[in-house]
Amino acid sequence: MSCLTATTCQITRPTTTGRPAAVPLGLAQPACRSAGLQGRFQAQPSKRVVLRAALNKPEGDGVDIEQITRDLQDRWDKVENKTSVAVYAAGAVVALWLSSTIVGAVNAVPLVPKLLELVGLGYTAWFVYRYLLFKSSREELVKDIDELKKKISGAADNAADSAKSTASTAQDSIKRS
Repeated sequence: MSCLTATTCQITRPTTTGRPAAVPLGLAQPACRSAGLQGRFQAQPSKRVVLRAALNKPEGDGVDIEQITRDLQDRWDKVENKTSVAVYAAGAVVALWLSSTIVGAVNAVPLVPKLLELVGLGYTAWFVYRYLLFKSSREELVKDIDELKKKISGAADNAADSAKSTASTAQDSIKRS
């Protein structure tokens, strides 16, 4: 960042020739430098203001741009197929632009935005009723989310084994009761 140094600023009150200014002191204006207004107004200095500011950046705060640049450069160097990454990035930019254009066009149709808000509100109400209102449905939602996490992470085989062991444990506890 940069440090600010001492700055002087002169505040003047404009006056017409021969008469005092009708401008209150709080609304003082800077001196007029243009040729057209210079004859009508004579600038009289009323106050001199000195502004000082120092910007102290503590160590450890902020973002180290050089470190981020080095990290990005290292990651880019590790990429084997740079052309496919560039194609995917360009495709993402085009998809973002295209979706923004489509949303803007749909938003321009008079009743569609309100209709979509109503659909979203209805879905939210259904989701709350279906999954969040009752304890058993919340447990079902947690179980579904855990299964989805396992499928995404590739631990599907482990999930099947753990489901079998959980089922057998539940059957054993029922038999004991």
